[in-house]
Amino acid sequence: MNVNQHNIEELILLCKQKNQKAQCEIYNRYAKAMYNVSQRIVKDSHFAEDVMQESFLKAFTRIDDYKQEVAFGAWLKRIVVNCSIDFYKKNNQFKPEDFDATLYKIEETENGILESTSFKDLKVKQILDTITSLKYNYRMVLTLFFIEGYDQEEISEILNISYANCRTTLSRAKDCLRKKLEEI
Repeated sequence: MNVNQHNIEELILLCKQKNQKAQCEIYNRYAKAMYNVSQRIVKDSHFAEDVMQESFLKAFTRIDDYKQEVAFGAWLKRIVVNCSIDFYKKNNQFKPEDFDATLYKIEETENGILESTSFKDLKVKQILDTITSLKYNYRMVLTLFFIEGYDQEEISEILNISYANCRTTLSRAKDCLRKKLEEI
């Protein structure tokens, strides 16, 4: 049987036997999604691709650690998120960030009055751009919570912070995001 006809459990068993065709098939199935995860954290397409590939290498070398307690995609995603965060921290720790960068959108109505748009008129790109303008820890918890779908307990484990710190940071990040979105 051709490897692209196997289900994921069969492919994982083949990967545990170091089958390169099975590894290639898993890569082909998950690469785009894992690239998107990495790109949202790393913020650079070339580095995101590198981090994603390193994450796959790490996953394949540690495939025996996968115990099927969660879906394979979730296990792989956790590796990608951790590698992306590590990369981001290592390469951006001494670079100053513009914490006050905001995006403003003011529209002129037919009668010439300037108004800002309401939340219901916001586009996904505007919201993502606004999240990107937040400081690192706010941006990270919001990305993991809203975009990646992790719960607060998982976020606290991923970021290696206490659960209480995670809850507080998430709450403050939501408030900050809300205020910045009101300015748009």
